Amino acid sequence: MSNEHSLAEFPDLIGAATGIGSLPGTDAREAARTATGAFEHLPFLPELPARGPGADMIGRSAGLLVELFAQTEPSGWRFADRPGRDTRRAHSWLGEDLDALEEFTQDYRGALKVQAVGPWTLAATIELKHGEKALADPGACRDIAGSLTEGLRRHLAEVRKRVPGAHLVLQLDEPSLPAVLAGRVKTASGFQRLRSVDRQVAEEVLRELVRGLDAPVVVHSCAPDVPIPLLRRAGVAGVSLDFSLLTERQDDDLGEAVEAGTAIFAGVVPATDQPASQSKAVSDPAGSVQGIRTLWRRLGFAPELLGRRVLVTPTCGLAGASPEYARRALSLAARAARSLVDNPE
Repeated sequence: MSNEHSLAEFPDLIGAATGIGSLPGTDAREAARTATGAFEHLPFLPELPARGPGADMIGRSAGLLVELFAQTEPSGWRFADRPGRDTRRAHSWLGEDLDALEEFTQDYRGALKVQAVGPWTLAATIELKHGEKALADPGACRDIAGSLTEGLRRHLAEVRKRVPGAHLVLQLDEPSLPAVLAGRVKTASGFQRLRSVDRQVAEEVLRELVRGLDAPVVVHSCAPDVPIPLLRRAGVAGVSLDFSLLTERQDDDLGEAVEAGTAIFAGVVPATDQPASQSKAVSDPAGSVQGIRTLWRRLGFAPELLGRRVLVTPTCGLAGASPEYARRALSLAARAARSLVDNPE
């Protein structure tokens, strides 16, 4: 399959916003109503980690793996010989979420985002059977990536079956990728750090995954130092990041990505409850994207391109927010994105 997917395939995404993935609570129908009702152009399949192991981002994505199984231990997630209770719960909760999504997307036609954890964050989080992180074993890392690719193919096919009018966008969550590249991932014991992964190897694994999927891929990382050039070379259609963590030294990387057609998902709305007096994003949606306009001017791009290349999101998932604030944050993101089109300067 080709990796030539671009979000330019979706003209309706001009001035669009979306959520990152997680929402508070345990009610799948309420979450689906929120995630589809907040966004006209890029609704998403929500995740509800409050339900417990298997509903969290690692557990859900481990449940997507083909011929690899994981279970919770006191130390965290660990690979196992056969599917157990945690795998069954992950499958059950995902089915529940897909049922709810299907209910609230009847006759929907347009872009729809689904999320999964990327191979490097899975490898940095799940332990092998003998107890060390899978990241320590290059062969295990390749196995995870291959298994995840096949699992995501099946997952995307299932979502398409349930929402036939959807043009799917896949978000890969890679919060651990900067730490993987910098050698900052701790061993299972916590006393040492695992050796850094060669950037070319990391890029090749991601490129193979992107090429293996028939949907544009956006990589999300709410950590500092997101490797934008590496992701662009790997063929991703978009990069999703916490806008507050960007520094001016990343201007060139961002500029080159935008010039190459990479979409930027700018996380500007706080992911946890904020007093209105302390947050522009809460009191002034248009003001919350002023930093994006400033960056755009600094990069020298035409203002009318802004709403075409930048989408607005919360800074990270909303699982830690109150239900009321989560709904408000998604609404604020939608209004802020619209302001980038209506008032790009």
